Amino acid sequence: MNDTVFESIKKSCAVLRLDFSSAELAAIAEEYEFSEDAITAVNLIFEHLREKKLQNTIRTLFRLSRLPLKEPKTFANFDFSIIHGRNADRLKKLQTLSSIYAHKNLAFIGPAGTGKTHLAQAFGYECCQHGLKTYFIKMTELRDKFIAARHAGKTSTVLNSLVRPSCLIIDEVGHCEFDKENTRLFFDLIDRRYNKEGSYNIVFTSNKNPSSWRENFNEDDSLLCALDRIFDDATVFTIKGNSFRGRDLETISLQTTRVKAPTSSERPTF
Repeated sequence: MNDTVFESIKKSCAVLRLDFSSAELAAIAEEYEFSEDAITAVNLIFEHLREKKLQNTIRTLFRLSRLPLKEPKTFANFDFSIIHGRNADRLKKLQTLSSIYAHKNLAFIGPAGTGKTHLAQAFGYECCQHGLKTYFIKMTELRDKFIAARHAGKTSTVLNSLVRPSCLIIDEVGHCEFDKENTRLFFDLIDRRYNKEGSYNIVFTSNKNPSSWRENFNEDDSLLCALDRIFDDATVFTIKGNSFRGRDLETISLQTTRVKAPTSSERPTF
């Protein structure tokens, strides 16, 4: 059932945060005897402003997400034909974003070049398109951010900024080592997001199985508690196979030939 003109205007006012209701517009229309065309024209203006506001919001979300914008990784440009398996269709269903509304974390585990980061970024891209704040960070960057925050005495500020996004994407878990203090901060981050209300989740990518993540952390108790919360309700996609990078690689074989230096009698004279 389609919205009435006044219901549509009500939605527009909510998005635009205007102190103006559809009831007020109805009263004005009655007082000045607006025609149906006039009310429709007013609605079109409100819809235009609403769409403009939404697009501006989406652009801001993309800019703050740290997702690549020049050549974005999306579900549309992911080659699903390379993925096989009984539950391969579960990947396509990720774009419904049901996992973020169900507070279900995601993890993409597998060798380099099998599409893990592409899928994680595609999920984040979809979140931004639907007005959900997203933040993408590599594990090495997270380590450096924690170290800088500890030195500056701003760990609370950094943790708050990482708890705030609806979707937090942590790429390449297991590519660096976390000392005890960083491992405890990692647990604090996971714990606070675990208890966060609203639509949220964390997306991880890693070349290592989660059971091997402890090799890169130096505080077993904190890490085990973090893993317990991460995988309390999560979907783990284990992708096996060879890297599909370099499929368009062109190899050109060349050879050099040593040129014999001319003798003194062969050198040109001027």
